Amino acid sequence: MLVYRVPGEPSRLRATVWRRLKAAGAVYLANSVAVLPESAEAERALRKLRAEVETMGGSGQLLRAEALAGQDEVVAAFNAARDSEYDEVLSRCEDFVAEIDKETEASKFTYAELEENEEDLAKLRRWLDKIRARDALGAPRGEEAVAAVERCARSLDGFAARVYAAEANS
Repeated sequence: MLVYRVPGEPSRLRATVWRRLKAAGAVYLANSVAVLPESAEAERALRKLRAEVETMGGSGQLLRAEALAGQDEVVAAFNAARDSEYDEVLSRCEDFVAEIDKETEASKFTYAELEENEEDLAKLRRWLDKIRARDALGAPRGEEAVAAVERCARSLDGFAARVYAAEANS
């Protein structure tokens, strides 16, 4: 648990701390009180952030905490945060497959389209990997997001086969 204070101005300081905590997968229990599931990686991230807060002119305390009551609510908050991120991946996967379908309907079987879609799939995979690394408690939508990215890969494989066939026929 990181309990911190940063100067009110400039506001970018608060935004910086918020972004770092979000990137680490932390959830807020109250204003300026953020928690992560216990791990060596989480401790390193929070120690680093605490030091950064102090260079901003703020202060911070890093605590190892155990919920004596309300554990289910804390777990639910972590899972809700990850599920929200997984929902974004799922939405992007729908867009990805729709784009492949659109290009297939338009017979845009070019290497340029294939390369662009390969890059988009690589971005989806990296994004999913980052979320899964933060998903220490196994949020419910995780497996669905993994399956959606796999569907994207299969869709791209089918499109690639059409690109290669179009090249062979030209």
